[in-house]
Amino acid sequence: MADPVSRELFARASKVIPGGVNSPVRAFRAVGGEPIFIKEAHGSMLVGADGTEYVDYIGSWGPMILGHAHPDVVAAIQRAAEKGSSYGAPTEAEITMAERIRDAVPSMEMSRLVSSGTEATMGALRLARGFTGRDLIVKCIGGYHGGADYLLVKGGSGLATLGEPDSAGVPSAIAATTAVVPYNDAYALEQLFAERGGEIAAVIFEPIAGNMGCIPPDPVWLDALRTQTQNHGALLICDEVMTGFRVAWGGAQALYDIRPDLTCLGKIIGGGLPVGAYGGRTDIMKKVAPVGPVYQAGTLSGNPLAVAAGLETLELLLRPGVYEDLEHKGDQVQALIEQHAGAGGVPITVQRVGSMLTAFFRGKAIRNWDEAADTDRDAFGRWHAALLENGVYWPPSQFEAAFVSLAHDAEALAKTSRAFKAAFAAL
Repeated sequence: MADPVSRELFARASKVIPGGVNSPVRAFRAVGGEPIFIKEAHGSMLVGADGTEYVDYIGSWGPMILGHAHPDVVAAIQRAAEKGSSYGAPTEAEITMAERIRDAVPSMEMSRLVSSGTEATMGALRLARGFTGRDLIVKCIGGYHGGADYLLVKGGSGLATLGEPDSAGVPSAIAATTAVVPYNDAYALEQLFAERGGEIAAVIFEPIAGNMGCIPPDPVWLDALRTQTQNHGALLICDEVMTGFRVAWGGAQALYDIRPDLTCLGKIIGGGLPVGAYGGRTDIMKKVAPVGPVYQAGTLSGNPLAVAAGLETLELLLRPGVYEDLEHKGDQVQALIEQHAGAGGVPITVQRVGSMLTAFFRGKAIRNWDEAADTDRDAFGRWHAALLENGVYWPPSQFEAAFVSLAHDAEALAKTSRAFKAAFAAL
């Protein structure tokens, strides 16, 4: 239940912002009630408009892997801001970022910085079409890759939360340039390529699904993705906007030994500021303007504040033991959920990769969108409300991943444990 200050702010916002929010999932419609407005954040904690503190498991939907307002990142942003917030001209820091990405993600031999994950996927897909001379894109049912018209087809995340299979305003002719297959379904992918392989420019996929909840990939599925695209002259695009530098240094492709043709990054490489990147093989990336015929541009691409925050974040992630610490913290949160769910007799399945996880209100493992949708959303909504009442801010959708940061210390985990106990008891 929103506090009185947040309710007042939401009423005010609803008069000037559609639904009172600037991104749909924030409206809390999937869990009932009204959103909590945030006035500041530090470490693992969010501070609501009325001063209430919440242990945060959203982390700005992934990028706050170090925790909020990390002093070194704040200092890097301040140093950059003192020199100017935007130039619309190249900087040395952009080169350093491209080199750092190349060293961490070897498949990204060259990369182009943009301002969001949506821009990254749009750029990668336009490039795939320009490189192959084909029009058809393949994505997974329930997979969300940003707000481009041709990607709002059977999308997950906010679209699923709103109960809408697609978005109004997407012309049918544009939607027809996208084909869909179930996540983790190698047979369906093979059938689609058998029927339309000569038309397919690229398959775009999340190596760990995050916008239908955290769903790890099957090895057979990963093998089919690489084999089918190679055999039919299509490109494989790995959308690591969420997983890049989150689940491992080098992302999920390092974790699962994937070698895509193109990769999309975001979130963590901006240290919490708006950023995105797409990159891949040199021969493909040299099709991008100004050296090639595939046009893509952006005034704020490579913004010096975002690059400074991202470089500092990546530098801190290189410290010894960081990913082992994240794995340990993620394991602790999973164990607490399972412990208190078991004590309350609530059927639940926790799926986790490193510090990224989802608590599905279903007693069986989840492999795709249909199985994710077959969960007890009413129970999730009540659980979510009880967590808020007990000082834990969990993603307000059954179909979103939660994120643990390095700042989640013993005190935060103790508060989390008490909140889980109370929330499962409330069910």
